[in-house]
Amino acid sequence: MSVDGETVDPDDEWGVAVIATVGRQLKLRREAVGMRAGEFGEAVGYGEDLVYKIEGGKRIPRQEYLDRADEVLGAGGLISAAWEDVKKVRYPKKVRELAKLEGQAVEIGVYECNIVAGLLQTPEHARAVISAAQPPYSPDDVERMVAARLARQSVFERDPAPSIHFVLEEAPLRRHVGGTMVWRQQLERLLEVGRLNNVTLQVMPTNSDPHPGLDGRIELLKFPDGTAVGRSDGRFNGRPVSDPKQLRILELRYGTIRAQALPPRETSAFIEQLLGET
Repeated sequence: MSVDGETVDPDDEWGVAVIATVGRQLKLRREAVGMRAGEFGEAVGYGEDLVYKIEGGKRIPRQEYLDRADEVLGAGGLISAAWEDVKKVRYPKKVRELAKLEGQAVEIGVYECNIVAGLLQTPEHARAVISAAQPPYSPDDVERMVAARLARQSVFERDPAPSIHFVLEEAPLRRHVGGTMVWRQQLERLLEVGRLNNVTLQVMPTNSDPHPGLDGRIELLKFPDGTAVGRSDGRFNGRPVSDPKQLRILELRYGTIRAQALPPRETSAFIEQLLGET
């Protein structure tokens, strides 16, 4: 039997509604064909307890659960189709909101001081970083968070493409997160993204002078209508800000950081040098 599915964020009203609706439809279809919960669970390969939790909107069904349920109940693809909504609910609400903003932005600027920016992480690197949390996440939660992080990277596939700028500190690039092979793959990913016409990638050397990003990450998003949103771990405790005065402060700080970092060509050479050291 498969293990329990993921729980729904109780503060995510849309997510709660989606999972409750899917669960109710599953129950109605199961009862319509005259199957008991235990019998249905055995047919789909899940425990009876999980069947009740999914039907009661207490657990998020996996794609294989929906596909198997569709087959067992003869739903003709209608149950399987629910995965398009369910898979979005698997991502934490804050991540979905961030991904939505990034998907609308015409310009994205990110300074990251402690890790490789999430938009740049490989799946293996993301999994290693998320798995290192204490207290640890469950394996299902780790996979959900990795999937959410990777889903945000669809921003690179947008047409027209947004202008994206990254500044990363040198120290995280030297850390062998996930082991040497994963680390090398991550550096190669940075080189690959840095070659995109709409992307500017810079590294801040460890031996650089003090700069305005020492107290945390910065993200700036600008939209087609001229509005913008910014976040800063240091000055604004990670809260989104849109007030013009606050945004000017973040833009000044980010501009100063970019001016102190290595230019893109030197950044590529630096990353290639790191790869050559192993």
